[in-house]
Amino acid sequence: MRPTRQVVSKRQCGFALIISMIFVLVFSALAVSMAAISGVNGQVALNQQKADSARACAESGLEVLRYWLSRVSFSGTTPPADMFDRAKDSFITAYPLAYPVTSAVYIPPVTLDSTNGKSFSAWISQLDADTLQLRITGTYGTFTRTIRVDYDYGQRANSVFDFGVATKGPLSLSGNIELDGVNVSIESSVYIESENSALALSIIGNSQIAGDVSIANPIAAVDLQGGQAGIGGETGDEAIDNHVEFGVAPSEFPEPDPTYFEPFATNIVDSNTDTSSDIVLENVRILAGTNPTFSGHATLKGIVFIETPNVVTFTGSADVIGIIVGDGDIEDDSGINLIEFRGDVSSASVSELPDEPQFADLRDETGTFAMAPGFHLSFGGSFDTINGAIAGNGIEFFGNAGGIINGSIINYADEEMVLSGNSDLYFNRSGTTEVPAGFVPEIILAYNPASYSEMSALWY
Repeated sequence: MRPTRQVVSKRQCGFALIISMIFVLVFSALAVSMAAISGVNGQVALNQQKADSARACAESGLEVLRYWLSRVSFSGTTPPADMFDRAKDSFITAYPLAYPVTSAVYIPPVTLDSTNGKSFSAWISQLDADTLQLRITGTYGTFTRTIRVDYDYGQRANSVFDFGVATKGPLSLSGNIELDGVNVSIESSVYIESENSALALSIIGNSQIAGDVSIANPIAAVDLQGGQAGIGGETGDEAIDNHVEFGVAPSEFPEPDPTYFEPFATNIVDSNTDTSSDIVLENVRILAGTNPTFSGHATLKGIVFIETPNVVTFTGSADVIGIIVGDGDIEDDSGINLIEFRGDVSSASVSELPDEPQFADLRDETGTFAMAPGFHLSFGGSFDTINGAIAGNGIEFFGNAGGIINGSIINYADEEMVLSGNSDLYFNRSGTTEVPAGFVPEIILAYNPASYSEMSALWY
């Protein structure tokens, strides 16, 4: 039997080594590629983190500037063409780091973190007649991100016309005073600023306020003296604890604009005018220094425009179908200028003026009975209804003065507002939705969150 021989082909030697080397090269290339990709991804992630930090700086700047822009306000009498300039002036006054640049406001870089180079800067410009645009650039090292938001012109919402009585100075009730609402008690609610007086409200005797009391001064005090002195239907500590709020947000005292009514006052009352007997006046201007006393029955139609200085006294009864306007200074609390009603007062809305040419443009100017900045207003006689708001620098009700007031009482003076005697006042503010005639709302800037957008760079 012949032995079996095993034949080995020499052509297969080293093939496995070659295949192995190929795999080593492939895997090495993959490893290098994966390392490179990981490095790129790490750099992308780092860049993204820095970009997010830059955007966070811009967001921080937005919150800072939203605070300062919330302090921007100016008169509603400002012409539309001048509104941006007024907004700029108000903002720069509130935030002195900003300064005007041609037709914009520039806020230079504000450091947030000096170690990491974090900061923000911004521009404010006018987008259109009703809108401002705020662009904030956040910076982190060499990275920047810019966000853009819009602000619209608006009116301040919290108005003193939301109260029956609103006074910058303290309020004093003594005797048998009752403040109540015709429809609901909230119509007689009271707002007191009392920034310069520790005693914001004093109620003595049997006087009561049916509504609640809001006091802006957080450290002010309320003094109730007498068993029946009360607020919100309660007396004593319960009245203060349950119906008085301290440190409330300030409400807007709208600016009175006497000049609005000045063109209507075409007839003159001076020292030669006989005011001692019954008299009918239509759209009159009482000249400065006249100091008239109306001792008879006075019928006033349309506008009664009173120049300063003046002391105007009604010792007889007065029928008013119109608006009493004083042209004094809203900062004048001296009491030198006076409008006093010692007799009974009858009032009707300007909408009831005769359908005659001299009243044609007045009949829609509703909501105001007396708007007299710089004048002390004094009421000593009774009235059925006063059709409109009463506003002045110092307001007093005494004796048997009282009746229904279709509107609010606004005291611009820091001096004490005094109600004494048997002055029962009933407030009817039902259906009041518009600012009374002649009062100018305060213009503010309203943030529009829907306008938020991010920009890759800041363009001017």
